[in-house]
Amino acid sequence: MTHTPGQERAVAKPWYRQLYVHVLAAIVIGIVLGWRWPDLATSMEPIGTTFITAMKMLIGPIVFLTVIGGIAGVTDLKKVGRTGIKALTYFQIGTIVALLTGLVAINLFRLGDGVHADPSTLDTSGDAGQYIERGQHQHWWEFLTGIVPNSVVGPFVEGDILQVIFLAVVFGIALKMVGKAGEPIIASVGRLTEVVFKVLSFVMKAAPLGAFGAMSYAIGKFGLSTLTSLGSLILLFYVTSALFVVVVLGGVLAVYVRLNIFRLFRYFKEEFFLILGTSTAEPALPGLMRKMQFMGVERSTVGLVVPTGYSFNLDGAAIYLSLATLYIAQATDTPLSVTQQLGLLAVMLLTSKGAAGVAGGGFIALTATLSTVGHVPAAGIMLVFGIDKFMSECRALVNFFGNAVATLFVARWENGLDLARARAVLAGEAGDPSSVPETEVEAEAEKRAGTEKGAEADRRAAMPSAYSPSGARTPR
Repeated sequence: MTHTPGQERAVAKPWYRQLYVHVLAAIVIGIVLGWRWPDLATSMEPIGTTFITAMKMLIGPIVFLTVIGGIAGVTDLKKVGRTGIKALTYFQIGTIVALLTGLVAINLFRLGDGVHADPSTLDTSGDAGQYIERGQHQHWWEFLTGIVPNSVVGPFVEGDILQVIFLAVVFGIALKMVGKAGEPIIASVGRLTEVVFKVLSFVMKAAPLGAFGAMSYAIGKFGLSTLTSLGSLILLFYVTSALFVVVVLGGVLAVYVRLNIFRLFRYFKEEFFLILGTSTAEPALPGLMRKMQFMGVERSTVGLVVPTGYSFNLDGAAIYLSLATLYIAQATDTPLSVTQQLGLLAVMLLTSKGAAGVAGGGFIALTATLSTVGHVPAAGIMLVFGIDKFMSECRALVNFFGNAVATLFVARWENGLDLARARAVLAGEAGDPSSVPETEVEAEAEKRAGTEKGAEADRRAAMPSAYSPSGARTPR
């Protein structure tokens, strides 16, 4: 009996061969090891850090090649700018809503009242002291001036996604504008993208080991007892984040895009457990880009919105920033009026952009916020330093799903979403994306792009033109 390609794709892997099952098992083993044998567990740190380093090694090339490929596949370069402006507009509005969500939550429950911490007695040595020092000397506008790299290779070495995007956009537009001379290079970009994603598939096989190493170290180093000291703040952050994702992001997805947030959770279950195990959203970036294309989002939209969102659309970091800032103010008996809190929100809207892709970025942004305003002592971040590790997973997860929703929103706004296919994919009717070769995902994207170009050409041909085929203007 013969099968069509679509039928072959619909055959899912057995549950015990699914990557997310392996990652989940590794997380559980890591927690047990960290709880029972903390000294042994902390020695597992190199396993986790090596996997994350391997993933970061590939993120720069993947973003660079995907952005160039997306720009090259656009018929009108104006669409690139239009998509970028719409994405940045959505990111800013999303960040404001996330910041307000955190402010409302901490004002309702006021967990810092009664702590009465004296900032002068807080020890700011070690890593926390370095973050405070860096945050106090960081200006809100540095994330803008830092977009332009010092060299072409620098962004790839340092892993600066914003600078990689800047280079990719410039190169992509240049390749598009040189016409036929750039076509061989664009074709090579497509082939190189396939190779890089194949390397990614090799690295992803080690994801369970990476999750095991990272989780073992976290539990062994900080211990489960750390959760009890400021458990109420952790719980508030998780509940607030969950409500934001389900109510705010789920509402946006349901009302405007007409998709179900819970089906989106199931679709990205592999990325969910990968982030949960490694405490960072970066290893899940390639999977997000690939799966977005698979579910019918245009390549150009994916290439521009997803990488940019990793630096500008940090909903989880925004909720954390507003919660932590107000908690520190309450704990240090620093009164803040409504006007001062709104002023804090305006500052955090800018400083939150510096929290991506930097070690201790959340603390640097937090210190920069407190230093800029001047009302709340920066040393107060030591009150939340011990539990930051247990909040990083939630921050990364909210950031990830925020970017997934943002991509779908902008794609729908730009008429670059195949809604019927997206619904079929989320319903599990289009097969398992992890079992589909990258070449087929690219081929499907090219097919949709070709259909779009053909429709545009037919539309232009049907319109009365004031120009002759040779390009010379015809008299009227």
